Amino acid sequence: MFSSCSPDPNDGLTSFTEKSFEEYVKALSSDEFMGRMPFTEGETKTIAYLEEEAKKLGLEPGNGASYLQEVPLAEITTQADSLLTVQSGKKKITLTGFTDYVLWTPRPDLEELKLTNEKIVFAGYGVVAPEYNWDDYAGLDVKDKIVLVIVNDPGFGTDTTLFKGKTMTYYGRWTYKFEEAARHGAKGCLIIHDTAGAGYDFSILQNSWNTTKLYMDSREKNDYLCPINGWVTEPTAQKLFELAGLNYTDLRANANKQGFKAVPMNLTITTSLKTKVKFAKSYNVIAKITGEVRPEEYIIYSAHWDHFGIGKADAEGDSIYNGAQDNASGSAGILEIAKAFKSLITKPERTVVFLWVTAEEQGLLGSAYYAANPVFPPEKTAANINLDGLNTTGKTKDVVIIGSGQSDLEDYLRDDVEKSGRYISSDPHPEAGYYFRSDHFNFAKIGIPALDAHAGVDDLEKGIEYGKKVSDEYIEKYYHKPSDEYNSTWKLDAVIEELQLAFRIGKRLSMEQTWPKWKEGSEFKAIRENK
Repeated sequence: MFSSCSPDPNDGLTSFTEKSFEEYVKALSSDEFMGRMPFTEGETKTIAYLEEEAKKLGLEPGNGASYLQEVPLAEITTQADSLLTVQSGKKKITLTGFTDYVLWTPRPDLEELKLTNEKIVFAGYGVVAPEYNWDDYAGLDVKDKIVLVIVNDPGFGTDTTLFKGKTMTYYGRWTYKFEEAARHGAKGCLIIHDTAGAGYDFSILQNSWNTTKLYMDSREKNDYLCPINGWVTEPTAQKLFELAGLNYTDLRANANKQGFKAVPMNLTITTSLKTKVKFAKSYNVIAKITGEVRPEEYIIYSAHWDHFGIGKADAEGDSIYNGAQDNASGSAGILEIAKAFKSLITKPERTVVFLWVTAEEQGLLGSAYYAANPVFPPEKTAANINLDGLNTTGKTKDVVIIGSGQSDLEDYLRDDVEKSGRYISSDPHPEAGYYFRSDHFNFAKIGIPALDAHAGVDDLEKGIEYGKKVSDEYIEKYYHKPSDEYNSTWKLDAVIEELQLAFRIGKRLSMEQTWPKWKEGSEFKAIRENK
């Protein structure tokens, strides 16, 4: 599976210091960087900082003679009507934007869109998965209609024999559901939100209400996108089913059964939205250390540099979304890992690439663009190791593999973790689909084995219950909020421990001739083998 030979295991480890990491992360998450939103002054400062620090470390430009890769994007600011009318015959109800629903358009070609008596169809989970013998669109014509679907996978919370049980597949992600609705020619797709199924509460989605979102520049592409995407709260969905004379509980239960048939709701919706569109370029930052034996083979470390910029103020009046943990910590961590590789006595045999991608928070756009326009051939890229939100709350006894069962990289991780006296634990929130929610996913989609692992919740000093408490507290109080700022109470020794683990795995890979493989049952195995 993988080679057991390796250079001095301690080579490079002493280069990691809490002080230098702290300097990196404090700079990237400072108010001066304005929340690191693409297309803003915050981006200009961020990419200039990363390029300058890469040069200071002696890293080579990663894109020919440049440290930058242009990423053409469309910035779409949606102004949706504050009201949406739903009608069934002579009966109608009025829904309130932000409170009951959020709407936007991913289409840069639409300046104004009026929905007038558009038909709604309930399509279960909105999934077409041949390998599971599942097709929610079977025999259904949704062209120019609005599709209403449930978040997560069929069977979620009710039947663990369906799909991957408690572990979300890509079919459960909102991105997939919008894509599938578009493939069937729908005019729009609305997802029914529930906190357990989505992995976050509705307030996270409310942050998208009438704000600016980024998309790939699709002007010269022929891929169809639904004019309308959005979410509705579960209580709102219940109102819709009641208006339609349908039983929400029964139909939701039926949607979890093989052979479910989609249901026309005999409802129509009327609303409108306007947009402002700007086309511009954001940037991925790429640096490298050329391998001394097999320079044409690559290991890629990645982290997203972006966050949400300046937005709605919180209760304290803070409107800067600093994104200290998410993901200034990962971006700073890549610099620390690069510093460690530069310090090696035994130099890497494969080329090691350090990639900071843009617009992750907008839908993994920077890594998606890299995957579609790779600087380094995917078939020559041995692995991707992604850092997204480092452990700042204290050392743990365990390490979590997100999306367990995907590739041999998990065996590299397990081998290293067990040698250090720690253990591998299961993903505490497999239903949240974290494997599909960060940039490593786009590497997996083009066949490159990609590892997503992080510290677990079994706190070294205070145990599992404490670890779960602080993990939940982060989601509740800090995740995607202005409060995600650098804090002097961060446990930087825990950060260094996590970075050294990622470094050791990459160092081992950089010294070997072995190629990690996808495991049997992985949905990405065929992609790699067919290249």
